[in-house]
Amino acid sequence: MTDDSTQPQPERPDAFVEPEQGLDESTLEALPAPDPDEPVDRADVIGAGARSLAAWCGRFLLFAAAVVVVGLVTGKLWGAILPIVLALLITSVLWPVVAWLKRRGVPYALGAAIGLLGGIAVVVGLVSAIAPSVVKQWPQLWSQAQEGIQQLKVWAAGPPLNISDDKLYEWVDQGLNYLQTHSGNLLGQALSFGGSIGSGAVTGLLTLVLTFFFLKDGHQFLGFTRKMVGRRAGFHAGELLTRLWQTLSGYISTQAIVSFVDAVFIGLGLALLGVPLALPITVLTFLGGFIPIVGAVTVGTIAVLIGLVSNGLTTALLVLGLILLVQQLEGNILQPLLQSRVMQLHPVVVLLAVMLGGSWAGIVGAFLAVPVAASLAVILRYLGDLIDLRTGERAPTEIAWATDDGHQVATESMASAALFRALARNRTKDKVHVVDETEAEHATWRDRLRGRTHKQP
Repeated sequence: MTDDSTQPQPERPDAFVEPEQGLDESTLEALPAPDPDEPVDRADVIGAGARSLAAWCGRFLLFAAAVVVVGLVTGKLWGAILPIVLALLITSVLWPVVAWLKRRGVPYALGAAIGLLGGIAVVVGLVSAIAPSVVKQWPQLWSQAQEGIQQLKVWAAGPPLNISDDKLYEWVDQGLNYLQTHSGNLLGQALSFGGSIGSGAVTGLLTLVLTFFFLKDGHQFLGFTRKMVGRRAGFHAGELLTRLWQTLSGYISTQAIVSFVDAVFIGLGLALLGVPLALPITVLTFLGGFIPIVGAVTVGTIAVLIGLVSNGLTTALLVLGLILLVQQLEGNILQPLLQSRVMQLHPVVVLLAVMLGGSWAGIVGAFLAVPVAASLAVILRYLGDLIDLRTGERAPTEIAWATDDGHQVATESMASAALFRALARNRTKDKVHVVDETEAEHATWRDRLRGRTHKQP
């Protein structure tokens, strides 16, 4: 009779079963070593990979279909969604004023009215300050533009272009013929533009009304949401909505600071260079700052053209250098310093978001692109935090929770993590049992781990 202690023991099957699959030490000791004389069937490996790939492709197609449906529904309801989004943006700007008034005993309704009327007064004041400057300097700018066109005509007639007056007149005639031929389409576009103005007025009025109610009753929305979705989902809703609101408010405030600094430096530079319409360009610079990259390029182009037409090429080059210098200050110092903790978006993501938003909804889409992209990033980071908790990659203390709801989410996630580990152990025990060291049982285990379980007679 052979002493079992003298028999050679099988090696740990580390190359056959990875420890990351949830197998504990006792399970690893119970598994037989792989038989090098019987390789794994390639069909099993390819089949397992194909099943995994098909499952992920199916999930991706479902996700893409959901995105398409959301996009179609958003497009159909855009007229109703736009005032809500704009009202939320305005509310994020005015909410600190309402909260400050509330801390001093002013009711929410009165504080909302004061904040909204104050914001309207600021906008009206800016327009009132710009309009006289534009009206006063416009005739001078128009005269300088005509002189610039004449200078351009003389320059084009010389080398290397050598464009004659007859050629210029021919191009003018072609332009007039185009206008006459397409006058019907141009009239339709003009009427459509008039309709857009009317629709914009309605949207603006509805936005103001929604802003008032958001300022007045916004403090109740989070509690109402918790009550509607239930206790457990309410924890997630409270934490996620608070993160979204903080990101939105932070984007508006930091972008306002960056745009204000840009506008001040560019406005002072234009005034020192004697460029006409310096004040309107300053205001446009501030507003254009809320459309990253595209807004700065557009307003900068306008400033350079006005400098070229009014004061000549030298002034235009100086204006261009001024704008590039301010943009370098913004891009390398202000934005990284102020927005790194708020947005956490790569410049490529910002540019792509602005391009997609602009192609989908024009100027409004470009304006809303970055807040939407930042909100999506917040949602993805929140899901990543939950996954990290449930996989044990991070502890709850390593995550910056925005609310007390977040700490409740951490507790729930840790309980879920324990449940996931228990389920993984149960699945492992269902697949792996302690077996006697016989050749038949070795073959059975190899088949099970390859997905080919044979029934014993």
